[in-house]
Amino acid sequence: MRKTMIVVLLLAAAALAGWILWGSGNGPGEDDGRPADTPTTITLTEAVAAVERTRVEAVGSAEARRSVTLFAPSAGEVVAVRFEAGDRVGQGQVLLELDARDQRLALELAEANLADARRTWARYERAGESAAFTETQMDAARIALEQARIARDRAQVALDDRTLEAPFDGIIGLTEIDPGDRITITTPVATLDDRSTLLVRFEIPEAFLGQIDIGDQVRLSPWNAGSPATTATVVDIDSRVDPATRTFTARARIDNSEDRWRPGMGFEVAVDLTGREFVSVPELALQWGGDGAYVWVIDENDRARRQPVSLVQRTAGSVLLGGDLAPGDRVVLEGVQKMSEGRSVEVVDPAQLEDDSALQATRARGP
Repeated sequence: MRKTMIVVLLLAAAALAGWILWGSGNGPGEDDGRPADTPTTITLTEAVAAVERTRVEAVGSAEARRSVTLFAPSAGEVVAVRFEAGDRVGQGQVLLELDARDQRLALELAEANLADARRTWARYERAGESAAFTETQMDAARIALEQARIARDRAQVALDDRTLEAPFDGIIGLTEIDPGDRITITTPVATLDDRSTLLVRFEIPEAFLGQIDIGDQVRLSPWNAGSPATTATVVDIDSRVDPATRTFTARARIDNSEDRWRPGMGFEVAVDLTGREFVSVPELALQWGGDGAYVWVIDENDRARRQPVSLVQRTAGSVLLGGDLAPGDRVVLEGVQKMSEGRSVEVVDPAQLEDDSALQATRARGP
């Protein structure tokens, strides 16, 4: 019974103390017991226009500016391989030779037939209309000359096809072919790459379609830790979105005149995309309530107004906000806990304050 009485007395004392504190103005939501008209310093900042910037990261794969797999133009026995892997070759340089004895003989025969046809036609032309040659004979001689010329040209093409030449300047790769091998037109000889510049292919989510353009700069970091990062220029953007991955393809070009990178290398691609324009304020000014994000704005009458906003993006100490907030609006930065709807403030000259970093300082009074 005695213990119960003590507990009741303690509860009554606690309730009395709470009532006293509440009545003295120190309840929840009050400042700190000071009179409502006591000046309180707060700090303002100015909302500024800012553009949404998003960094998109992707994995890219390098391609040579020009790249081909070489095949012999005709089938036959290899008599000479005139390159080694890694050689820098020039356009038109002979890379491989096939046995061409039959083709040389065929060309000689075609040239002999052409010479004979030319002599026959020349004899007919010298005779003119006075000779006993019919028009049919003249036509036959003319046709024979043209056929002989075509046969000679075909024999020359067949002989040319016994050699493989480089189609452009580049670096040639490995080959599995040796002299004495017999190859066909489907036998790969080697690869040839023009890697003076590289094209890095990467995929971008379709949500960013229209935010990346030809001429934009991207940052490329090779997976090889020993290779430095570099900047590349977007040169191609695909006209379609892949319905399976919901991405579109872009290619960026990098200068490889120093031959530091190779086709097929992997790169980490970082693309800084520019979006819509919003309003930026320091992150400290953003507050959250039961109905979402908001900031305190000081209007033209120097009164506080709670302004709902939407958070768009966080950036290094600042936030991009959407909503009915405009560049130039005065936003409470420090002292937001002292604000209430319609509360008047007095703007103070910043020179009077020790904190020169604040745009403005105010002293808040009761409404």
